[in-house]
Amino acid sequence: MSLRFDLPDRIALFPLPGAVLMPRARIPLHIFEPRYLQMVEDALKTDHRVIGMVQPEADGLSTIGCAGRIVSFNENDDGRMMISLGAVSRFRLLDVQDSFAPYLQAQVDWSSFSRDRGQPEHDPAMDRKVLFDLLARYMESHDLSTDWDAAAQSEDEMLINSLSMMLPLSHSDKQALLESPTLVDRRELLVGLIEFALHGGEPEERLQ
Repeated sequence: MSLRFDLPDRIALFPLPGAVLMPRARIPLHIFEPRYLQMVEDALKTDHRVIGMVQPEADGLSTIGCAGRIVSFNENDDGRMMISLGAVSRFRLLDVQDSFAPYLQAQVDWSSFSRDRGQPEHDPAMDRKVLFDLLARYMESHDLSTDWDAAAQSEDEMLINSLSMMLPLSHSDKQALLESPTLVDRRELLVGLIEFALHGGEPEERLQ
């Protein structure tokens, strides 16, 4: 994936617990707080339109997040906005900085995540039948549903990244999935987390 803009050294941050943006995925966001409405307006004025998604932690922020470019937006009559972020690259937080803006901004380093800006990853070792059987049991146990036809037609990366973003996993589990170096690593971790939940782990309890 070639970018039509240079990645900035300084980006706005949108801390949101339980929400992660995976490489080459998209995430819809409902923006209503005044400071984040200002953040979106400011981002739209730049060439890159980049916002960094990062999860809060007890002592601050996770050190690794993923930045997305605003690829679509819609403003409601009451001023709220619906936006869609398309993933650009993961980043490492270097320094969260004070500014005149009402939202957080940070210096970031992109150098460890060059694969995010390359071609989509594939996972030749993934056994979809085994994965889907496991996923069906997980969905049933949590009273969830999914579009199995769409899942079957999804490319490897889109399937694993979408599940990593959408399943009701703990904040720390989602962060571990985000930080997985490769798609194979992410798939293996995701399968392990699902198996753990099915064999006595309760994700609802681990959300605390």
